[in-house]
Amino acid sequence: MYYPEPVALLINELAKLPGIGPKTAQRLAFYLINSPPETARKLAQVILDARDKIRFCTTCFNLTDTDLCGICQDKKRNQQTICVVQEPKDIVAIEKSQSYKGLYHSLNGALSPIDGVGPEDLTIHKLLKRLEGGQVIEVILATNSNVEGDATALYLAQLIKPLGVKVTRLAYGLPVGAHLEYTDAVTLTKALEGRQEVEEK
Repeated sequence: MYYPEPVALLINELAKLPGIGPKTAQRLAFYLINSPPETARKLAQVILDARDKIRFCTTCFNLTDTDLCGICQDKKRNQQTICVVQEPKDIVAIEKSQSYKGLYHSLNGALSPIDGVGPEDLTIHKLLKRLEGGQVIEVILATNSNVEGDATALYLAQLIKPLGVKVTRLAYGLPVGAHLEYTDAVTLTKALEGRQEVEEK
């Protein structure tokens, strides 16, 4: 062991974070150790606060610290359109484009039989419940442009179309295999503008 146990444990835990390799974890660990004690305490506290206070919106499953997220509470949003995404971080990506003013629904995942993720593991039934009553006239499927995302979009289209709701998919200006969170605002805007109605095969 090259470091005292507390340092080694800190590096090990930091390295478990997405996108953090061993060298970056080591750099972050030494930054925290050499920082004023208040810096480490504040970081630890905001992590705990976020973990304890953040939950899913009871309507759209976006992240929130109240029952309803700010988007669902905003009556100025277009109540007739719902954009379906895989994760709450995708909502942030679309919001940054400033090209969509409707509502959202996060599935919190995508269909993936290999990983054991089926329809019952997603928030699909909650989405269908939101479509009851006829207020929503269009559902935009904004799942990722990869195998899982495409399969999820097709599955949803087959469920939603019989309800008489228009179903569109983001235009393929998005690179195949791309994730929404990494897509720039201009590309997302064009994809939203060029969305197409989903055709059943």
